[in-house]
Amino acid sequence: MRNEPQIEGLLRGAALRITAQRKAVLAAVHDHPHSDTDTVLAMTRDRIGSVSHQAVYDALRTLTDAGLVRRIQPAGSLARYEARVGDNHHHLVCRSCGVVRDVDCAVGEAPCLTASDDGGFVVDEAEVVYWGLCPDCRSAPPGR
Repeated sequence: MRNEPQIEGLLRGAALRITAQRKAVLAAVHDHPHSDTDTVLAMTRDRIGSVSHQAVYDALRTLTDAGLVRRIQPAGSLARYEARVGDNHHHLVCRSCGVVRDVDCAVGEAPCLTASDDGGFVVDEAEVVYWGLCPDCRSAPPGR
């Protein structure tokens, strides 16, 4: 886990008020990337005790809006949160168990930002999800 001064520094750097909920939520996302809201809620409660669902939802929204957290939602999946922001990385998702892993752009400096027809848009981000089976699911016996 990032230590408390680091978490507070990130919040301060984003001009956010430092609260116990925000610190705990941000630390949870740093410690367990690609966690869904219920998992972040449980980890937050482990850190600070009683906290409402709404407080965690509010903190996640605030942290996402401030650019400290990224919200992803692969097709058919719950929203998940990660602290790796600003680098336009992508994700590998297992079709069987749902595990999510980060993957950098395939070639060089964010080549995936070059659309074949940008329609006049100024593209600043691309979302790419690679689907398949993770090593554990590939090696699991059939019918597991």
